Amino acid sequence: MGLPRSSMNVLAGVLSVTTLATSLPASAGDARTHSHRLRKQEAKSMPYSRFDTLQITVEHGVATVTIANPPLNLLDARLMTDLDDFAASVAADSSVRVIVLQSADPDFFIPHGDMRFVDDPTSFGNLKVGDDEDQRLNPMQRLFERWRKLPQVTIGKLDGIARGGGAELLEALDMRFASLDHGRLAQMEAPTGIIPGAGGTVYLPRAVGRARAMEIILGADLFDAATAERYGWINRALPQAELDSFVTRLSRNIAQLAPGVATAAKKAIDVNFTDPLPALLEQNRQLGETFARPAAAELTRRALRNGAQTRQGEKALEAILHDAQ
Repeated sequence: MGLPRSSMNVLAGVLSVTTLATSLPASAGDARTHSHRLRKQEAKSMPYSRFDTLQITVEHGVATVTIANPPLNLLDARLMTDLDDFAASVAADSSVRVIVLQSADPDFFIPHGDMRFVDDPTSFGNLKVGDDEDQRLNPMQRLFERWRKLPQVTIGKLDGIARGGGAELLEALDMRFASLDHGRLAQMEAPTGIIPGAGGTVYLPRAVGRARAMEIILGADLFDAATAERYGWINRALPQAELDSFVTRLSRNIAQLAPGVATAAKKAIDVNFTDPLPALLEQNRQLGETFARPAAAELTRRALRNGAQTRQGEKALEAILHDAQ
């Protein structure tokens, strides 16, 4: 004979409370033990000093990854390779629970991909990144998918301009926070004769909706952080003086959660969204079609002649691109 429903409910409640009680620290001493364990793991964490374009520190379970690829932090072959190698290494590093991605350049997070790939598309197509991702995707798509799938919580900190591939990298992260003073975002590909080719047509509509994604991609304007926050492109826009402390506090709070909590939350949230692979494959097909047209190479070369990929030109890139039409 089964238990009455009321007895079953009581038993379920007792079991739930018992399970919860056994998972919580019994004392401040347990909390200190957890913190000590984190410090011991950090001492054994993998070395991250071998990268030419990334500066990496690990503290309190948080890996802070600073992009330093002068003169402009372009998303070129060197930076793509370093981002890929780091992601491949950190995925297996249990001492790192949160990754914060930021820039050493005061003006640019990543202004966009290297436009010089237009004269050597084969070298771009042959980049060995994202080896464990679907090889039908282009290298930048594979790289960003590797970052999107990291078991750690990933946070982008934006205090400059992120366009094109730089914006798409941020879109692949779990959270994005920007400075009201200097944070700017754009998908600037359309005036160069192509579409965003590294996730922008896939990740962006999930964040901002179809209509706003159309505006961002086809309008190709530079968006300030306040508007980006209102659209849902970023989590929150903060005064520059508060950005660092906010992201530090949030990242450390997440890193200090009991083992498995953040990963479980990430997995449970992600099942609400369909696998982006079919959409990425279609994006890559459409990118190939637009790139194959003569306008793409001509518009890109014209932009380079007019000052794109110079520091001064990048500060007014939208004008350069729209004037080139």
